Amino acid sequence: MPRDLVINDRITIPGWRFTVETTRSGGPGGQHANTTDTAVRVRLHLGSLHEIHPSALARVRAAYPSYVTGDDELVVTARTSRSQSANLDDALNRVAEMIRAHLRPPKKRRPTKPTRASKRRRMDAKSKRGKLKALRRRVQDD
Repeated sequence: MPRDLVINDRITIPGWRFTVETTRSGGPGGQHANTTDTAVRVRLHLGSLHEIHPSALARVRAAYPSYVTGDDELVVTARTSRSQSANLDDALNRVAEMIRAHLRPPKKRRPTKPTRASKRRRMDAKSKRGKLKALRRRVQDD
């Protein structure tokens, strides 16, 4: 069973909520990599998390659709280290960062209006362009 995962000073996810699977890691490493299960896959069922607000969980689901399964589980795999414990810590830290990043709702965009000076610059540029095009017209006899 993994350690309890501290998200912030108010939110801690107990270790028993995680399911940990180990598999053999690919890549170099010789006989050690061929005989030990160093890759770690951590699963966390998002629907059963009562510690985190449902809107924050919805933001996590929307932000990481490839990490969330059809059973509403967040799945993170770590296999960068040759140590199983280091990979477990890496996977848990990544889960914590994914959740931490979406605890607060994003700021609402407040549309801004163009300033008076920018409107004036725009109109001056339009009139200057219009005068330039007027000079290209055929000269009329009076």
